[in-house]
Amino acid sequence: MIKIWGRNTSSNVQKAMWAVGELGLEHTRLDVGGAFGKNKEAPYLAMNPNGLVPTLEEEDGFLLWESNSIVRYLAGKHDKANVLEPKDPRQRALASQWMDWQLSVVAPAITPAFWGLIRTPPEKRDKAAIKASQDKTTDAMKMLDAQLAKTAYVAGPAFSYGDIPVGVMAYRFRVLIPDRPPLANLERWFGLISKRKAFYDHVGSIPLS
Repeated sequence: MIKIWGRNTSSNVQKAMWAVGELGLEHTRLDVGGAFGKNKEAPYLAMNPNGLVPTLEEEDGFLLWESNSIVRYLAGKHDKANVLEPKDPRQRALASQWMDWQLSVVAPAITPAFWGLIRTPPEKRDKAAIKASQDKTTDAMKMLDAQLAKTAYVAGPAFSYGDIPVGVMAYRFRVLIPDRPPLANLERWFGLISKRKAFYDHVGSIPLS
């Protein structure tokens, strides 16, 4: 049985758990990070020198960190029915492209809004920084909306692992930026992914904290 080390409120842990849920894998998740601590202690650092979550541990001792890499690995190993990993090499590359875009563009854009609105008391919030973050995130999501005007999902006509990291960020976008512009294509797509049981179990049912 695989182990996923990391608290369920972490967006990066949620990516891994969403993939685990889609693939129906037997697993154990162990609370690490945030209020649970332990991620800066020697036993955890021996598994993941970054001290971040998640970390995947397999029964034979194989360890893997970096959330998007974990998602791709699990799909490559266990996805016999192509639930997550596209067969077509171009769609597979596009799925990876949007996963990388989530890391390089969306995550840096939305993080100040998350910390400002969720982790900071109202009297200590930097409103200008929050607003700048909200605007930058909205610009990124307009790019996603434009893609979703052309394809049903981020990499093509079917759900894939490319939708997982972007979907986790879209959930946060909709919570953290209530006064967002209408993005009809994004909302259509979000309506589809939010109906997936694995999304609800590991993302949509967990409040931001």
